[in-house]
Amino acid sequence: MILNEKGEVLLGKRNDDAQKASSDLHGEGTWTMPGGKLEWHDTLIDGAIREVGEEIGAELSKNYLEVFNVQDNIIPDNHYVTVGFICKNFSDTPKIMEPDEIVEWRWFDLNALPERVYPPSAVMIKAYLNKKIYN
Repeated sequence: MILNEKGEVLLGKRNDDAQKASSDLHGEGTWTMPGGKLEWHDTLIDGAIREVGEEIGAELSKNYLEVFNVQDNIIPDNHYVTVGFICKNFSDTPKIMEPDEIVEWRWFDLNALPERVYPPSAVMIKAYLNKKIYN
């Protein structure tokens, strides 16, 4: 979860095409936070930093990230454990680095989110607002 100096959250619009949106959790056409899966030998924080770099072209420092949420995302054929890191006062300009998957990045007020938010991102935002660590 990346927040700018106004406290707005960064969300990316996933492609409407399910193949390009590339998600077992069926997130096509929804707004999502930057993120992804760990690679072999990634630590949680290193994976988060790598994914942000790959998705928005920004380099985050470990010093500015902290865990704020953990959730289980269970679907019929997979179980994902999602660990949410937060970065506050982000001032870089996000870039579209994977245009087939994410077609736009935009800042949103936490209390005025778009209609369709990717379910794991929606749970994290709600958890952040309610100061709840585990969902």
